[in-house]
Amino acid sequence: MTLTLHHAPDFASTIVRFALEELELPHTLAIVDIEGGALASPEYRRVNPVGLIPALETDDGPMFETAAILLWLVDRTGRLGPGPTEPDRGAFLSWLFFTSNALHQAALAMFYPHRAAGEANSAAAQAAAQEQIVARLGLIEAMLAAQSPRWLSPDHPGVMGYYIGVLVRWLILLPPAPYGIRIDDFPHLKAVLAAHETRPAALRVAASDGLGPTPFTNPGS
Repeated sequence: MTLTLHHAPDFASTIVRFALEELELPHTLAIVDIEGGALASPEYRRVNPVGLIPALETDDGPMFETAAILLWLVDRTGRLGPGPTEPDRGAFLSWLFFTSNALHQAALAMFYPHRAAGEANSAAAQAAAQEQIVARLGLIEAMLAAQSPRWLSPDHPGVMGYYIGVLVRWLILLPPAPYGIRIDDFPHLKAVLAAHETRPAALRVAASDGLGPTPFTNPGS
């Protein structure tokens, strides 16, 4: 496969980069100058028409949306998640799309509350987002405690671990006071993320993108 990842460090493209490195798939990084307006350029919009990152150029054409790219990588390689005929595929898909549609969106509402609520309502929107984030991480924690799925496990790297790891990183680092999360409140999830961040692939990405030695469980250290 010929792959080009349009990337900006510590944005959502980092999630895909972790997966590509874990899979040891040769790829080229095309660094996106977000501050310079690259996302709005006609050239970039031909790759990702919605003007966001990530975008992954493949032999089959360009792809966008984080969950779609991760699922495509799982299905193309047979790694980092269950395949279409495996019995835990349904649960994996359910939680992958929950992460994308619920947890990721709540994080965005925390970081950019004015987008949907307007500047005058930003504080209320962030308070609501905080409640949603804690509740949704709590659901993931409860699922891990009850089911210990292979596809989100300390013993097996997976796209879900990297996806949630980057979201947790942001939710520790970025929310304004008094918001944010404590990873110690989610011990089963912390164990999964701690295992992922020590993987050789994760260490390579963290070093290259300046994410620190413990990017998921203790970002900023």
